[in-house]
Amino acid sequence: MVAIGRVRRCGVVLVAAALAVSTGCGEDTPYSVRTTTGAWAAAGAPAAPAAVTAAPTGLRLRGQPWWPTGFNGPQLATDYTINFGCGAEVDLDAFFRRLPDNTLTRFALFQAFVVDKESGELDFTAADAVFEAAEKYGRIILPVLTPQTGECGDEIFKQRQWYVDGWTKTRPVPGRSVMSFRDWMRTAVERWRSSPVLAGWELVGEPEPSNCGATCDLKSRTCPKDAAQVLRTFLDEAGEVVRALDPQRLLFAGFIGGTQCGFTGDKYRYVSESKNVDVLSYHDYSEENIALPGDPRSGLAARLAQARELGKPLLVGEIGEYAGSCLPLAERRENLDMRMSGQRAAGSAGALIWAYVPDPRLDECTYDVGPDDPLWELVAQRSTLG
Repeated sequence: MVAIGRVRRCGVVLVAAALAVSTGCGEDTPYSVRTTTGAWAAAGAPAAPAAVTAAPTGLRLRGQPWWPTGFNGPQLATDYTINFGCGAEVDLDAFFRRLPDNTLTRFALFQAFVVDKESGELDFTAADAVFEAAEKYGRIILPVLTPQTGECGDEIFKQRQWYVDGWTKTRPVPGRSVMSFRDWMRTAVERWRSSPVLAGWELVGEPEPSNCGATCDLKSRTCPKDAAQVLRTFLDEAGEVVRALDPQRLLFAGFIGGTQCGFTGDKYRYVSESKNVDVLSYHDYSEENIALPGDPRSGLAARLAQARELGKPLLVGEIGEYAGSCLPLAERRENLDMRMSGQRAAGSAGALIWAYVPDPRLDECTYDVGPDDPLWELVAQRSTLG
């Protein structure tokens, strides 16, 4: 049974006895909602106590000092019977069962993963399955709610205006989005805030309020003068939406952290001062094979110093190195071990490897980490509690 029509974006719209879609105030928005419940508990349940908390010196898991490593899993919510997906489907039970204790998994929880690609209905089955498998094995997870580039989401690159007010407006994309990002945040937080394995929320993966030129390629983009202010205001306002619904949970920055638009030099510190950023971020894809890559003003060492000044931990949310045809897997393990060790010694709060895939392309030069990669051993050794 499908409820079709104009759904108010103000308050909570009941569409079934055990399913509610939380929406924001604004104009009426048309979209369809499946009225059959999935395996997940009733949406709108109270927030669970925060399992993960932050201190200036790092993260804590259930009160104990925690230096997590683990994998990025961008494909976890892929289910081609429902959504357009992103890469190959993952055996969630096998993945979470094999993960070592005290790990952290960062994964894509984009709106596109909960929209039926054929009917346009909301269908939470694939996303619910990620939470259910993680809970079954007690594995901590960090969802990312939308990507900067649009890849695997609505396929739209987010420019400056999106960060100004576009995130509050509905721009439906068939089979990929039916509501504004503001409404998607509310929907996601209300649905999954009761999960005991939820580390927190990351609003945008690698945010950057630039403007596209002829294309959105890096060489064609321009950076507006007010980029840092625009991003800071977005984090203040969008973060407040999440805080109101899940006040104890951490908000992760998701920044690349280098010289991107809005982040150069001291602008990174200014944006990170937002009251709705609890955990800072840096993404390390350096090919220099050193622990602290980047230049003196915008490199990892500088970002760690700024994090200390702000009294906030910094997670290396993505750390990756090419392997397959360009480097033996065992050598990549050694290199990442050295980089993680140096980053921990310098004060980082953890490191998450990019990226787990069930079908690694061993004959190509990629970041792929498959089920038999030596990096699983590294994750088991490096992720520590206490």
